[in-house]
Amino acid sequence: MHAGWITTPESAVLGAKIEGLDLSRPLSEPEFDGVLQALGQYAVIRFPGQRLSAQALVDFSARFGELEINVANTYQEPGLPQVMILSNIVENGRPIGLADAGQSWHTDMSYSRTIAFANVLYGIQIPSRNGQPLGATEFCDMRAAYDDLPETLRQRLEGMTATHDFGKFWEMMRRDKGSPRPPLTAAQRQAKPPVSHPVFLIHPLSGRRLLYANPGYTVRINEMSPRESDDTLAFLFTHQTQEKYRHTHRWQTGDVLMWDDFSTIHQAAADYGPDELRLVKRCQVMATRFNPEH
Repeated sequence: MHAGWITTPESAVLGAKIEGLDLSRPLSEPEFDGVLQALGQYAVIRFPGQRLSAQALVDFSARFGELEINVANTYQEPGLPQVMILSNIVENGRPIGLADAGQSWHTDMSYSRTIAFANVLYGIQIPSRNGQPLGATEFCDMRAAYDDLPETLRQRLEGMTATHDFGKFWEMMRRDKGSPRPPLTAAQRQAKPPVSHPVFLIHPLSGRRLLYANPGYTVRINEMSPRESDDTLAFLFTHQTQEKYRHTHRWQTGDVLMWDDFSTIHQAAADYGPDELRLVKRCQVMATRFNPEH
């Protein structure tokens, strides 16, 4: 507990709720430090009952690091390209947002040379059915996944790197999910070529070791043969998505949800129809404030 606000854990795995902070105004230094500490501890934080302009969302998010402008995104807040619009709303025959974002396990920006630190999403319109919210966001804890790896595999993977490819997730959405996304252009592929990161990272806030690989973007463990890499990644992807590592956030209107991209992988539930309207605005905070220790 801090003066004027309360932090309450939301599950035994991940997640906490912070009440009593108004994110539409600048955080004081003690408030900012407290949020940063909570993010390092709980990895997923919910701030309920917020009322934010797009500019206020940018201002809050930018306190934590440089904001990314997504290379493939055409759904941006007018005048604020740092704000990505996630929505299935169609106005005048044109979608106002990306309707199928994140519908498979992944870690945002693992395909980027500078990886992500945190996501900040603001729920403006949340669909529901029979009184139950739809479009949940689900997380898995990569700190616990690392801790539970077989010791022989952990030793084998120590010091190894993996390649992450932006095109893997994008093409999977088009192929397997029937997404209306267009093929990536040559310019988009050139802007985000495949990159390599260590399979294990040390978290810059908590100092905990974690597994940094994900089904959405990781394509190869570089120091292994193709067959051994495929077999190992298949094991890791099954291991890291076990139920015991999971936490589900069920959205409420006015929620600001912030999560740590080092410590988690996530996916969005596609359990609502085109007439069940959803509007969420998102900022992506890059890890520019850290020099992660490998």
